[in-house]
Amino acid sequence: MKENEDEIMGKAYDGRLMRRLLGLAKPYQWIMMGSAFLLIAAQGLNAYRPKIVQEAIDNSILKGDWQGLNYYALLFVAMLFSEFVIQYAVIYWTQWVGQKIIMDLRWKLFRHLEFLHLQFFDRNPVGRLITRLTSDIESLNDMFTSGMVYLLGDIVLLVGICGFMLLLDVKLTLVTFAILPIIFYISWVFKTKVRVAFREIRLKIASVNSYLQENITGAATVQVFNREEKNFDKFDNLNKSLTRSHLDSVFHYAWFYPAINVSASFATGLLLWYGSDAVRSSGLSLGTLVAFIQYAILFFRPIQDLSDKYNILQAAMASSERVFKLLDTRNTMAADNSNVSFAGVTGKIDFKNVWFSYDSEKNTIDEEFVLKDVSFEVPPGQSIAIVGATGSGKSSLINLLSRYYEFQRGIISIDGRDLRHFDPFELRKNMAVVLQDVFLFSGTILENIRMGREEISESAAREAARSVGAEEFIRKLPQQYNEPVQERGSTLSAGQRQLISLARAFAMNPKILVLDEATSNIDSETEFLIQAATKKLMLDRTSIVIAHRLSTIRHANRILVLHKGRVREFGGHDELLAKNGIYTRLYKLQYQNDRYSAA
Repeated sequence: MKENEDEIMGKAYDGRLMRRLLGLAKPYQWIMMGSAFLLIAAQGLNAYRPKIVQEAIDNSILKGDWQGLNYYALLFVAMLFSEFVIQYAVIYWTQWVGQKIIMDLRWKLFRHLEFLHLQFFDRNPVGRLITRLTSDIESLNDMFTSGMVYLLGDIVLLVGICGFMLLLDVKLTLVTFAILPIIFYISWVFKTKVRVAFREIRLKIASVNSYLQENITGAATVQVFNREEKNFDKFDNLNKSLTRSHLDSVFHYAWFYPAINVSASFATGLLLWYGSDAVRSSGLSLGTLVAFIQYAILFFRPIQDLSDKYNILQAAMASSERVFKLLDTRNTMAADNSNVSFAGVTGKIDFKNVWFSYDSEKNTIDEEFVLKDVSFEVPPGQSIAIVGATGSGKSSLINLLSRYYEFQRGIISIDGRDLRHFDPFELRKNMAVVLQDVFLFSGTILENIRMGREEISESAAREAARSVGAEEFIRKLPQQYNEPVQERGSTLSAGQRQLISLARAFAMNPKILVLDEATSNIDSETEFLIQAATKKLMLDRTSIVIAHRLSTIRHANRILVLHKGRVREFGGHDELLAKNGIYTRLYKLQYQNDRYSAA
């Protein structure tokens, strides 16, 4: 997905996209076909009504046949009632089908997004993805509920009106058609102008959504740096720009419908002028003239609708192109055909000559690799700590092990089996990752520990919280384990969120444990609890620990020192200190900072 995707306008009709859209309606095809049939019947009745008026005037009113007039009146009322019932059924079922299709598509799109690799989200702003799930989906909803079936109905109505008009009088039909060139020109101008306005609206809605998402997510940072007024001014400009585009489309609708109505009235005037003379001189019946005036009014109504339907169809084609492109985005992290089972895995991890770049298209130059020829081994049940300066590649190692990204060269194996042969779902099911920035979902504390896993019972989740020391603060909450968690856990402290994250990892009982800066930004008392919890959690598990505070990892079996994407040192704490290299410098620098902070 590229930055200019929101500018896609699409053709008015694209057979390939339409086939895919109709494929979404396949489960409801009989209801749609029934709705189309009923709408055709309703439009047929609509087109026949002026013919009844013509017959009533010529056969009953002018001849004084009041009994016959009663028959036509009853027939007219019956047709109106039938139209009401049929139109009600059509509107209800088309809206029902449209909502069902959109519900299915929204579910399908969300499910697809949930399984896409993280590299996709690195390249696509959240606001744009929200636009796909909201504005673009709504455009498709308009097509299913107000577009296709009603487009067919308008065409049937036009054909029916033209047929009855030609059947009644050819000359009056030609008089009515004399205004068509003006109507077509007005419709063409309207279609062109509104197309541009709709394009601007879609672009600006995407911009507003992106900006809203960014500011709401970063609300705390905005307030810390007193950015409220500046951000408001920028949003105000985006909002005004979006409003101007909407008003532009409103302007075109405001002149289009009156222009069509004036043209229709002009056509009616022509009919009265020519028809009145024809009634006097050529024996044209009064009923025929009255019927033609009604047909003229009916004739221009679907022409108005067709212009609007054209814009709905064009917007739907553009939206469907973007939605289907998103659905067609392939998940590059899927397992190959080997599908190696995780059963019996002991947890031995082996990196061999691994090279990795976040931009897979630029992986030929050594300087563009984040990890360069990285090799190390973690025996099952042992722990390894990874240290290094910011940007040295520590988190990248974790991203590769979790299969969030694909490496370009080398091999990563677990128990001697290529990591890419494992199903990512099974891999992550047996791996627990505790991050520095803990993400908690809306729900309860218990739900955040269990994370939707049915195999983790409530008692097991409580035991996990007890084991990592989280139960102490949970018991103090009003509803304890059923305490509601606000978005991202905003009502809990950083330490409390971290303890819940550790309880979540403990409840999973993973074979591989990853701790990424788990004790940073934590007060001393909570850090003591977390360190005690991590020791329990790491016991007899293959563990990888990333930490800036070297005092927290001195008891790891091995320590790996990364520098500019390469492994520079590897060994135990005392062994690395004796080398007097990068690890020693990091340790002394941190020791001096700790003494300075204490002072």
